Amino acid sequence: MLEKLFKLRENHTTVKTEVLAGITTFMTMAYILAVNPSILAAAGMDQGAVFTATALASMIGTLCMALFANYPFALAPGMGLNAYFAYTMVIGMGYSWQTALTAVLIEGIIFIILSITNVREAIFNAIPANLKAAVSVGIGLFIAFIGLQNAHIVVGGATLVEIFSIDGYNLANGVQATFSDVGITVLLAVIGVIITSVLVVKNIKGNILWGILITWILGIVCQLVGFYVPNPELGFYSLLPDFSNGISVPSLAPVFFKFDFSNILSLNFVVIVFSFLFVDLFDTIGTLIGVSSKAGMLDKNGKLPRIKGALLADAVATTAGAVLGTSTTTTFVESASGVTEGGRTGLTAFTTAVLFGLALFLSPIFLAIPSFATAPALIVVGFYMLTNVVNIDFSDFSEAIPCFICIAAMPFFYSISEGISMGVISYVAINLLTGKFKEKKISVLMYVLAFLFILKYLFL
Repeated sequence: MLEKLFKLRENHTTVKTEVLAGITTFMTMAYILAVNPSILAAAGMDQGAVFTATALASMIGTLCMALFANYPFALAPGMGLNAYFAYTMVIGMGYSWQTALTAVLIEGIIFIILSITNVREAIFNAIPANLKAAVSVGIGLFIAFIGLQNAHIVVGGATLVEIFSIDGYNLANGVQATFSDVGITVLLAVIGVIITSVLVVKNIKGNILWGILITWILGIVCQLVGFYVPNPELGFYSLLPDFSNGISVPSLAPVFFKFDFSNILSLNFVVIVFSFLFVDLFDTIGTLIGVSSKAGMLDKNGKLPRIKGALLADAVATTAGAVLGTSTTTTFVESASGVTEGGRTGLTAFTTAVLFGLALFLSPIFLAIPSFATAPALIVVGFYMLTNVVNIDFSDFSEAIPCFICIAAMPFFYSISEGISMGVISYVAINLLTGKFKEKKISVLMYVLAFLFILKYLFL
């Protein structure tokens, strides 16, 4: 049945490889189950209910990806989009979280329409091959940077970012952390990177997943012997799963189908919907381009087969997530970790979806996985994606410079969508001004995108 449904032989993979890849993807994404409820709670939403909504939205979205497109990509409420939801729209602009959920719902419905009418697919296909490779490289640097931040190897400082030191960490965060809480976790993350790298070099099956588990276990050992001392006030929690409250699923009732349509005709609301729409659209396209190009899923014309199903899964997930009570659900860049493990079909996504469902009942285990244990996985996956740089034609500067701008923008601007924006604008501008646009046969849609991106920076 699995062979018939997911076409494993056709994709040169096995059940074992796909399941391992799905577990790996889930392990690198599990943090969203803890982080998303915490962020949306700042907007006044019930934290337990948001946890349930997050798990269910992730499960539904990832299941749709498996069944609609047979791709190994996983979905969950997006980081950045949840912060925009809570801190910009609700806290900053004063809208209720019910109104914010309404904006997400409308965005999701618009996305479904755009996916059915091939608009999103046309945008994907319009981006030149070199720029697609650059998106993959940029995402690699971006997620490696996220990993370095999650592990506190990189902290804020006088130079914006600098290597970790306890004094630097305390100064940047205004806290009084010590080696027993933050210091030991940084050391464990560095050890985790080395362990994971050795496993990769040795070509051990499941190397990234093993890297996460080994780093976590080392952390537990450090806690048991007293090297690591949990400090919840500073965000350093026990590494041991806490079943003291038993196994229960928090009620969805406080956030389920809670919409407020009273503000939908205001100009500010339209701007907010467009902002959600823009970031989600190009984050998703960027993730699909980056991960699929690294996995060799693009055809000879640089197109992704079955992309309509992948985009539709993303749109349905956003809409379902809004109904359940969470911010925009989108394709996660951490899917790259599963692809790196060999995941090539929807069975990887199906496995991840099942684990999101199980997480509802086993939340103490998944919430105990610390960020310093998943950080090495993100850093090593960043390396894998960086290798795609060899597919960029650096002999043609009119191709190479926009690619460089795209690559640099993603980690520096902390956004996949901004990287694509900068890449598209610079690609069109440089080729237009140098007269190379005729030989390149740049599509009309690229000109339209560049124009829209410029308008976004001017007016939003």
